[in-house]
Amino acid sequence: KTSKRLTGSSNLVMAGGVALNCVANGKILHSELFDNIWIQPAAGDAGGAVGAALSAYYIWYDSPRVVDSNEKNSGENNQNDKMSGSYLGPKFTTKDAVNLKYTYGAVSQVYDNFSLLCADIAKYIAEENVIGWFQGRMEWGPRALGNRSIVADPRNPQTQKRLNLKIKYREGFRPFAPSVLAEDAGDYFDIKISSPYMLMVAPVKLSLRTKEPERYSELPLYERLYHVRSTIPAITHVDYSARIQTVHKETNPKYWELITEFKRLTGIGVVVNTSFNVRGEPIVCTPEDAYRCFMRTEMDILVIENVLFFKKDQPQFNDNDSWRDKFELD
Repeated sequence: KTSKRLTGSSNLVMAGGVALNCVANGKILHSELFDNIWIQPAAGDAGGAVGAALSAYYIWYDSPRVVDSNEKNSGENNQNDKMSGSYLGPKFTTKDAVNLKYTYGAVSQVYDNFSLLCADIAKYIAEENVIGWFQGRMEWGPRALGNRSIVADPRNPQTQKRLNLKIKYREGFRPFAPSVLAEDAGDYFDIKISSPYMLMVAPVKLSLRTKEPERYSELPLYERLYHVRSTIPAITHVDYSARIQTVHKETNPKYWELITEFKRLTGIGVVVNTSFNVRGEPIVCTPEDAYRCFMRTEMDILVIENVLFFKKDQPQFNDNDSWRDKFELD
């Protein structure tokens, strides 16, 4: 309120580590103090480098500043996203994925048609398989946004527990985020703006919620946790909120196509999205990282570009548990 009073601006831009507090961001959003809110996707020290570069560009070099007055933070369109969806990291090829056979003896299937790949993966997700999804450039920032993600079916009440205990190796109560088609976000969540960087928390729509048990708020944590709270229980937290990523065709057409195929099969334009790593480790970057993480966990299927790997087809993975001690647990 103070910043609004001092500036009179209807727009709010936030950066720095505090801007990663999705719950606080959601409260600001729902206060309706500002017409538009934009948060740096790599808010924190990494994003400070961008600010330093822009300061030098505009102040030291006196470069002109051009503002797109037509830009609108809309859940329906993300064409003006100058961060390119935050997909700014390294990328790899189908050939890089196929070459895993030389290092690990990996057995794979190559698709010539990406749309056919999406149709098959959507079917596998609907059949309750957990997928390692590796496409294009790696995300810049702390969130996996559909290029280095583990994806699963949000309709299955067991998805959250399975992902936590058998793949992420962390406490079973930790919530997971939904990736939702940007054009459908309002059908599932009480949100009116885009949230492409998974930096907003918003409530699940009342129409999707199930009836609460008596004295729900007084129940022990795990009884509340495993109550099926909505028709998309794997991404509905105990307080009926969700940390939302809106997926836009303009910035991530491949991920958008996968979710669109899942919607065609199930009628649900949402998938569970968590970062492609185990607890304490950084998000995978290379095909080698992805394959090792895939083989060390109970993921069912790995997709790297146009290459599909079934866990059941892979040779024995000769690894020990020392990797668990390499990174400090979060």
